[in-house]
Amino acid sequence: MDKTLELIFITSEGSTTSLSVDGPTEPIDPAAVQTAMQTIIDQNAFVSTSGSLVGIKSARVLTRGVEPVDFAL
Repeated sequence: MDKTLELIFITSEGSTTSLSVDGPTEPIDPAAVQTAMQTIIDQNAFVSTSGSLVGIKSARVLTRGVEPVDFAL
């Protein structure tokens, strides 16, 4: 299964935007994720179409599984 870590930020215009990290190191360390998100905010590393990143909203791991369909040909 493919996993993606999604970091969700609050922008200066009051909306949300997200950054995705493919194949995060497991187990996920919540303190490290929070520290990384705060560093992104503090360094103004990214700007979205709805303004600068100003706060942390949440983070989550998305898991996607793909199961092929076998045809009897």
